[in-house]
Amino acid sequence: MTGLLFGVLPNRSRSTTEKNLSTCFPDLNPHQLRALTRESLQNTACTALEMGKAWMLPISRTVDLVVETEGYEDYRAAVSAGKGGILMAPHLSNWEIFGFFATHETQSTFMYQPPRQAAVDRLLREVRSRDGVKMAPTNRKGVAQVLFALQAGEVVGILPDQVPGDESGLFAPFFGEPAFTMTLISKLAARTGAAVFCGFAQRLPGGRGFRAVFQRAEEDIFSTDAETSVASLNRSVEKAITLAPSQYQWEYKRFRRRPDNSEFY
Repeated sequence: MTGLLFGVLPNRSRSTTEKNLSTCFPDLNPHQLRALTRESLQNTACTALEMGKAWMLPISRTVDLVVETEGYEDYRAAVSAGKGGILMAPHLSNWEIFGFFATHETQSTFMYQPPRQAAVDRLLREVRSRDGVKMAPTNRKGVAQVLFALQAGEVVGILPDQVPGDESGLFAPFFGEPAFTMTLISKLAARTGAAVFCGFAQRLPGGRGFRAVFQRAEEDIFSTDAETSVASLNRSVEKAITLAPSQYQWEYKRFRRRPDNSEFY
């Protein structure tokens, strides 16, 4: 119901979602745009409501919410080869459940943006580290932490579609639109040779659970040319999104940074 109201009544989430969808999918007609906007906001509401379940259930029950997989065997084999693995987990469907599943019984470190409120930060670190996952903040100390983890053969989880700081990104196409994109993953891949995957937990219809999808990133992500690598990162994320476009968090202001400093939203 909450997602339905957000999709019908005028609000900031709806307007941002419509702007992003019309930009990334310019061939949608008005009816298709309205329908996809509603579906996207409904899925975002589902994700928010599912967070409590993902955080509070025993780890085994959270992991059991994943009832289907795609590419999981390839992912497990690649990250067990000794060079570690970089797991790109975009804001697609329920990334919390996906993170728990992908790192279950695996030495892992996940980067996260620490909230401003200390109490919320403590809560996030507590619930996300229940299965032994180490949390690394998005700062210099955290970057050093994830580099050390990769060198130790661990899995490192990173949200690849967050808008980075001024010195940490480049503009690269995202569904044909320039988006300020992090360079961290490209640098880590080039330095360590770790396997790079993009994945998400796709919400199945009828409350049947989730399908965990693991896709190898495009080979160009290992390019020593930063622009080539970052563009490859975005294409890898696009490939995942196209499997379930209504489950992406389109209300996130992905294009708030512009090459000419103009206003997008």
